Amino acid sequence: MKLSGLLGRTNHEQPGVTGVARVDRRSGDLLRRLGPGDVAVLDHVDIDRRTAEALVHAGVVGVVNASPSISGRFPNLGPELLVEAGVVLVDGVGTAVLRELKEGARLRLHDGAVFVGGKEVARGVQQDAESIADAMIEAKAGMAAQLEAFSANTTEFLRRERALILDGVGVPELYVPMRDRQVLVVAGGPRHAEELRALRKYVREHRPVLIGVDAGADTLHEAGYKPDVIVGDPDAIGTETLRAGSEVVVPAQVDGHAPGLERIQDLGIGAVTFPAAGNAEDLALLLAEAHGASLVVTVGLQAGLREFLDRGNAGSTPSTFLTRLKLGNKLVDSYAVATLHRSRISSGLVALLVLAAVVAMVTALAVSGVGAVYTDLVAGAFRSAVDWLKGLFA
Repeated sequence: MKLSGLLGRTNHEQPGVTGVARVDRRSGDLLRRLGPGDVAVLDHVDIDRRTAEALVHAGVVGVVNASPSISGRFPNLGPELLVEAGVVLVDGVGTAVLRELKEGARLRLHDGAVFVGGKEVARGVQQDAESIADAMIEAKAGMAAQLEAFSANTTEFLRRERALILDGVGVPELYVPMRDRQVLVVAGGPRHAEELRALRKYVREHRPVLIGVDAGADTLHEAGYKPDVIVGDPDAIGTETLRAGSEVVVPAQVDGHAPGLERIQDLGIGAVTFPAAGNAEDLALLLAEAHGASLVVTVGLQAGLREFLDRGNAGSTPSTFLTRLKLGNKLVDSYAVATLHRSRISSGLVALLVLAAVVAMVTALAVSGVGAVYTDLVAGAFRSAVDWLKGLFA
């Protein structure tokens, strides 16, 4: 059952979904104003994964895009995520909609049409899983050109940020000790909450440094963990989470401007800024590497070929690639860690085997006729076993 669909279907007499219009040509500014039940009206060619995740996280019931959400240049990931989450996506309605629709107007979306009251004000193409799959097949033809652009962008990025990537120049100092410790970085990627739940045993046994990135910080807090470090835009992170974090790192632009820093100051929370061209996820990884982490486990961070080519990461893709290259074999995906922990023999099973062996030994002695001779020996062995089990579960 899709929560977004339930929020949007407030009019039972007319088909489609309804919601309050939030209108802005700039996706970044629009995302700050969205809330559950809203309809996002924007102009975003090739909606990327990060924008789609933010829209879903905000709880929108619909997205009206003035431009094509999949232009065919390459297989971007955003539209697929939106449709999977139950968000109605109406594509290519034209830029006039940004002028004609008023902020706060009540919209109804049905079969590609956008209605205000009973009047149709715009029409486009309502995307579904089938139409997106067909468009993605065609878009794969553009991957070669994107790879060439990626190569050129990586060279340019390394020229500008080589001191940060190669030598860690500009990485802020932190009070949280990370040297020779394992670090768990949680970002707000798809199914990140599920990935985090699968690592409960790992967190309990290894007690890694916990770094929450944007929505990942809220997920850590909701799961009952206290983030050691929070990295991201404070405007996109809950107040209680910010207060719970030991340290807050605010990504800043190269000129030093840090969006969201004012909120941190209003809350009276101490924070440091991290001026760099990379995204918050990359900065979190660089923090762990620069401060001597022995192993970095990632949750909600995807960096496959499709993610690298996703247009929403166009500016930060070289940073993502080079950051992972920098960490090398220190970087481990959460799926691998969860699989290894599931395959290990549990301490409970070991304890059961020991108890079974003790019971078998006592039984054998009892029926042998020499049990009285070894009573003290058996009792001592049993007490040792109990002490060992207590230490195992301490």
